[in-house]
Amino acid sequence: MRRLPLLAIALLAAAPAAAQTDPETPTVMTFPNAYPETRRVDVVEEQFGVQVADPYRWLEGDVRSEREVADWVAAQNRVTDAYLATLPGRDIFQDRLRTLFDYERFGLPTERGGRYFYSHNTGLQNQAVLWVRDELNGEGRVLLDPNSWSEDGATALAEWSPSEDGTKLMYSIQDGGTDWRIVKVLDVATGQVLPDEVRWAKYTVGGDWAKDGSGFFYARYPEPPEGEQYQALTENHRVYFHRLGTDQSEDRLVYATPEHPKRSHYSGVTDDGRWLVITTSEGTDNVYAVTLIDLTDPEWTPRTIIPELENEWGVIGNIGSTFYFATDKDAPRQRIVAIDVSDPNAGPETAREIVPQQDAVLSGASMVGGKLILSYLVDAKTEVRRYNLDGTPDGTVTLPGIGTASGFGGEQEDSETFFAFTSFNYPTTIFRYDVATGETSEWARPQVDFDPQNYAVEQRFYQSKDGTRVPMFVVRRADVTGPAPTLLYAYGGFNNSVLPAFSSSRVAWLEQGGVLAVANIRGGGEYGKEWHDAGRLHNKQNVFDDFIAAGEYLIREGITGQDQLAIQGGSNGGLLVGAVVNQRPDLFAAALPAVGVMDMLRFDRWTAGRYWVDDYGYPSKEEDFRVLYAYSPYHNVRSGVDYPAILATTADTDDRVVPGHTFKYTAMIQSADIGPKPHLVRIETRAGHGSGKPTDKIIEEAADLWAFAARWTGLEVTPVE
Repeated sequence: MRRLPLLAIALLAAAPAAAQTDPETPTVMTFPNAYPETRRVDVVEEQFGVQVADPYRWLEGDVRSEREVADWVAAQNRVTDAYLATLPGRDIFQDRLRTLFDYERFGLPTERGGRYFYSHNTGLQNQAVLWVRDELNGEGRVLLDPNSWSEDGATALAEWSPSEDGTKLMYSIQDGGTDWRIVKVLDVATGQVLPDEVRWAKYTVGGDWAKDGSGFFYARYPEPPEGEQYQALTENHRVYFHRLGTDQSEDRLVYATPEHPKRSHYSGVTDDGRWLVITTSEGTDNVYAVTLIDLTDPEWTPRTIIPELENEWGVIGNIGSTFYFATDKDAPRQRIVAIDVSDPNAGPETAREIVPQQDAVLSGASMVGGKLILSYLVDAKTEVRRYNLDGTPDGTVTLPGIGTASGFGGEQEDSETFFAFTSFNYPTTIFRYDVATGETSEWARPQVDFDPQNYAVEQRFYQSKDGTRVPMFVVRRADVTGPAPTLLYAYGGFNNSVLPAFSSSRVAWLEQGGVLAVANIRGGGEYGKEWHDAGRLHNKQNVFDDFIAAGEYLIREGITGQDQLAIQGGSNGGLLVGAVVNQRPDLFAAALPAVGVMDMLRFDRWTAGRYWVDDYGYPSKEEDFRVLYAYSPYHNVRSGVDYPAILATTADTDDRVVPGHTFKYTAMIQSADIGPKPHLVRIETRAGHGSGKPTDKIIEEAADLWAFAARWTGLEVTPVE
């Protein structure tokens, strides 16, 4: 088995007036009289002696069921659409993006029973299609085409997993971008969808087949109260076994912790079929408990070998009773250890070291072909190293260049594995790796209307406010040498590393002469646990300082000019953008916060928000409250100061970061005296936090974002021949 990936949650609005044009600067639109009217409510709550106003709390309502909220959304979109239609670069970007996206894209193949399963998109298909080949380089055939599932293309194929013999396929359906999944089963030979159906799985199905193909293990939540499925907190996660041919109501409960309702559980079956491994977490921190169930025991009695949520314990695989783990116990950059579970006292204290901690950060591990294949991050770039099972080094995997490698999945007896490689100027390519010979060969290389020789990629290092050295990638057309309009992106949280990757949408920005800068700020996992810890909880201001310092560096070094810098981030990165705009509105020309966490005093009340206390802290605790209140984007908008142009984005079916965050933030910035530049929101319909978004919606949104950023950074947009 592979190392398990884990988690990581009244007046009707008036019709907008026509946009007003400033006669002194005809292309600048002023908005104080054009924004939709947003009703204010007198909500003030005392928290730890502080009077906290929340005048737009009613915008937390569900857009699908509350008419006033829906009318407000429609009015905001009318204003935003009217403004975006005036931008001359919008159509140019959209046309070019359609060309840049129109190329074949393949996913990593999975081999089971001699069949190879993989996703494929011909280019402009809204959703990737699942294909299968009966041999590695044989003719493929379509198994599942989600493009036929809905008229708007917003129903996606999410997780999928073939049975051990390759005859059945478990797959999940994601509708309209929601995190909820519907799980079904397909007969691979006939293409027939079986009657089996599982509901109320979320975030990840976390499932795995029994080796005999009799059914599969999965994790789910209780069915939420009617009408609350997109906002209710998720608790009481449980692992079940579904036997093929039976109703979900008959599924066997395998593991639950009712005494700890906030805990989440994800399961996987070992390659030898004997053990079910259940990995338990409670928040977003990579700290896990590990429980084993011997599947040869009819009682399926759980045995917890890692009882405390104190360290990361990622199960890589087992040889008999010896289990291999990647762990950060006594190793903040992680190491590989083994635990013999035949020892009745087996646990963290009986672990023996196999591969010690390195200078680089261990970011991925698998056991394939009798080898340990370990991926490391070296200054946010991938290196892949091989080891024998006793820990002796066994060479490296040669990569095509400096970039990001991912994959290396498979089972312990497999002689081959597959990996994807990508970089800013290297379209994602799939490689087959022969474990025995060390030979790497291309399996699927995309043909993109893009010449990597025309672009320069460099990594720079700059100093943050406290002197910390922070890496940043700078990407631009090779002939762009002077100050140029620049898009600065970062994330900065949840141990998430931002690595080099090809993006068709970013190419459209770069080929117009724009610069892309990606800062690897604290809060991420680029340098291990210490880097993460330095950017969370009471250290969160370091994240904002790092991002602000990145912008100052780009200007100081002549990469961009004072009025040429746009910033972008999504989710936690949307929080980042909202916070730094409040703190340094003078530094940026434009800001693009996407699906951001904007109300830091109420984030833990909806869907997945309760998990985020690991990074943000508890609003109900005074020390945490004071930190959160100091940077919360919604609560710190500064009237009387000119702000950059802002185009916030969210979606009506985002049940990860509920759209109320962005709705309230938008109402606040539109009500404040923060200058004449536009402060708008773009609200997508039938879309969620990002995954499953149709290609046509991705292209339309990117064209809007780039045209907006171009207008306010001075980027001249011309047709590409």
